[in-house]
Amino acid sequence: MVQAGRITFEVEDHFQKQTLRNRMYVYSPNGVQLLNVPVKHSRAGHQKAKDIKIEDNFDWQKLHFKSLEAAYRSSPFFEYFEDVFQPVFTKRHKFLMDLNIEAFMLTSKCLQFNPTFEKTTEYFHDQPDFTDIRHWAKAKNDPNEFEPYKQVFDDRNGFLNNLSILDLLFNEGRHALAYLKSQQLAIGI
Repeated sequence: MVQAGRITFEVEDHFQKQTLRNRMYVYSPNGVQLLNVPVKHSRAGHQKAKDIKIEDNFDWQKLHFKSLEAAYRSSPFFEYFEDVFQPVFTKRHKFLMDLNIEAFMLTSKCLQFNPTFEKTTEYFHDQPDFTDIRHWAKAKNDPNEFEPYKQVFDDRNGFLNNLSILDLLFNEGRHALAYLKSQQLAIGI
């Protein structure tokens, strides 16, 4: 996104399970850990991404923040950004898209990246006017290999690629934006 001229969030497609729309991966003391935002599934079938509601029958946010603390408390910049991200883990969002947009804006602020973005108003299978990276939402479809940077537990498991942006922020701090801009992507933007 930091290499794009403009950003458009796809909100009109059908929500797909097991994508990065409601999950992120962090580097825990035991290796890769999945943090999954629970969502309510409709009995009516397909739902648009913008209509997906967050399941709020248990305190997943508290568990996620404790996992982040265990993973990154000893990272160089966790304490610097902790108060910025705390509201994401205390505020109750009704819709997953609202949570994702708020997290994107907070992350952008931390990166000192001032994006302008828009949301789709209808779904198009092909997007000839855009570099279409919607398929990257399926983590297995992201072909990018990033340059290693220092991670908290890399002495145990080596560098782990393609984790949450929080891993980069907590480990690289103010250097994270320059790092992202320098990466070679599998497709040109």
